[in-house]
Amino acid sequence: MKTPSFRVDGKKALVTGGSKGIGLAAAHALAEAGAHVVVAARRAAEVDAACESIHRAGGQATPWAVDVADAAAITEGIARLGPFQILVNNAGTICPELMVDTTDEQLAHLMDVNVLSAYRVAREVVKGLLAAGLPGSIINVTSQLGHVGAMRRTAYSASKHALEGMTKSLAWEVGRSGIRVNNLCPTFVMTDLTLSQQQDKAVMETVISKIALGRPGKPEDMMGAVVFLASDASALVTGSSLMVDGGWTAV
Repeated sequence: MKTPSFRVDGKKALVTGGSKGIGLAAAHALAEAGAHVVVAARRAAEVDAACESIHRAGGQATPWAVDVADAAAITEGIARLGPFQILVNNAGTICPELMVDTTDEQLAHLMDVNVLSAYRVAREVVKGLLAAGLPGSIINVTSQLGHVGAMRRTAYSASKHALEGMTKSLAWEVGRSGIRVNNLCPTFVMTDLTLSQQQDKAVMETVISKIALGRPGKPEDMMGAVVFLASDASALVTGSSLMVDGGWTAV
């Protein structure tokens, strides 16, 4: 018997929200494992810088400056740049408000980015794979809050629970075509997205109290999990959620 490879040589990968944080870590990890990575994010300068950092590390990367909420641009770009055998559906936002303080505009924006845009990206990637007759791995970056709740996270948690459900159903829709669909569920990770919370001592004390390992996550903590889910090492894993939460959901 031989251990399945963790390499993804020759495969094309799309990472949304790939210019920083978890997305940038995922892009680096996949490039190091042999994939040609298309790094997608809104700001061209940041996307270019991300690709340059991958090139310096010896990897292959192509920049794509795009807003995932722009449905027409997503459809055109994935058709032009794909097909993608790996998708890391990572673009997302937060809304750290109580439900009673959340405006309709905030809710609509959060759901558009976290749910509708993720759905559209996955749909177009799947279309490309089916047309090309290729297998693939779709990794939806959800959250531990797709499994539990938290104060000031009602809207965010709703969006991540929605992605969890999408993953389970899509896994059944495309499984016989050799396309796997899974969730990567990080804990609180020290990124630009969580910067304001990092500066709140009370928030950080609460966060660390809920993590069995006694520390918040780093983007690098997601890299091995991404490669595992993208590669043949997880060939029989689909419709599942990989918790990278330091034990947050263990109790």
